[in-house]
Parts: sequence; C-alpha cells; structure tokens
Amino acid sequence: MAKFEEIGTASIPGQGGELRLLQRNDEFSIRIAGKSGELMNTRLHGSEDALAELACERIAQRPGARVLIGGLGMGFTLAAALKALGEDAEIVVAELVPGVVEWNRGPLGDAAGRPLDDPRTRVSPGDVGELLRREPGGFDAIMLDVDNGPEGLTRRENDWLYSPRGLAAAQQALRPEGVLAVWSAGQDPAFTERLRRVGLLVEEVTVRAHRPGKGAKHRIWLAY
Repeated sequence: MAKFEEIGTASIPGQGGELRLLQRNDEFSIRIAGKSGELMNTRLHGSEDALAELACERIAQRPGARVLIGGLGMGFTLAAALKALGEDAEIVVAELVPGVVEWNRGPLGDAAGRPLDDPRTRVSPGDVGELLRREPGGFDAIMLDVDNGPEGLTRRENDWLYSPRGLAAAQQALRPEGVLAVWSAGQDPAFTERLRRVGLLVEEVTVRAHRPGKGAKHRIWLAY
C-alpha cells in the first residue's frame, strides 16, 4: 500500500503549532505536527456531513437562511450545508488557519466538490468566537466543529468557545428558533450540562465517522 506523503504545512495562530496535510493517492489526511493520529481524513466524513444535515433540516425552509460554520476542515460540512439549503441562503465559514483555506482552494477542493466556489459561501478569516460576539442575532443556525470538540486538542484558546461565556455568545448570535449544533469526537456529560445551564434545550445524537453505520462513534449536540 502506498504511504502518506506530506504535501503542505500550516501554522496554527495563537499558541503556535502546525498542521500537516498528507496525501496517499486520492486520500488526504490532516494531522498535528508532533502528535500521533489524525484530525481529519477525506475517507471518514460521515459525522461532518451529519453536523450540517441535522442543523439545516430545522431551518432549510426559511427564506434567506443564514448559517455559520465554525471550522472549515476539509469542506464536507460546508458542502452538506450547501446541499441542504436553498439558493438564497448564505453560509459563512469562520476559519482561523489561513493554510486550511488555501488547501481547500487547492489540492483538497475536489474531495468535497469545491464548496468554496459556491456563490453562497463566504469565508471569514479568524476566530469564530470573535464573529459570534460581533453578530448578535445574525444566524439561523450555528455549527461548531472546532478542534476536537469541547475537549480542545490543538489550541488552548478554543476552550472559551465551549465555556458558559462562549455558549452564551453563540446563543445570542442565533435568530429566534435558531439551532446551535456542536460536533465532538466523543461524549462529554459536563458539556451537556453547560449547554443546559445557559438555558438551552439539548438533544444528543450519536453519528458514525464513516457511512453507512461504520467507523468511530462521534457526538453531535443540537441546542435550541
């Protein structure tokens, strides 16, 4: 079997650190330099698809739906949101690492169908937390797939986003009857309780990394 080869690196703002983009034939992997395992793989995106599908089904019929995706990743959540929403929708993608956007415009783009080329997509460079604070009442749905979920892995600053203050900011950024959807690599009962403490109703959904029904079990919280 062919081996993965590194084809790009990207610095993580803040604490530093580096992401690595690797390729093996038509398969891509994103990893953290100096750590074992991978963050993302183009063959395993079922739960990223589900994040958008579960959130968008609740607001898809709204005219001019506007949604925010925190974390571009490999573009699969964005692609699923574009598929679920109408032609008058706007999808804002907040991405902290400029190199990730460049990868999605370049070698990674075909894997998800080049969703950054869709005219409904707008990229907002920088921290999604800052965008939440800037736009109260700005979104019908907010989808957070930042780091490894509530348990930060790449960047300590991400902890704020999943704190009571960060969740309150997300709640305030929602329009009436909007939905907050949060992806995680695993369960986190303490995070469920934090969502409830800021006054949100919470539904937890277990999804699989690979469809149909295969791969690791990931968790998505839907909060209203």
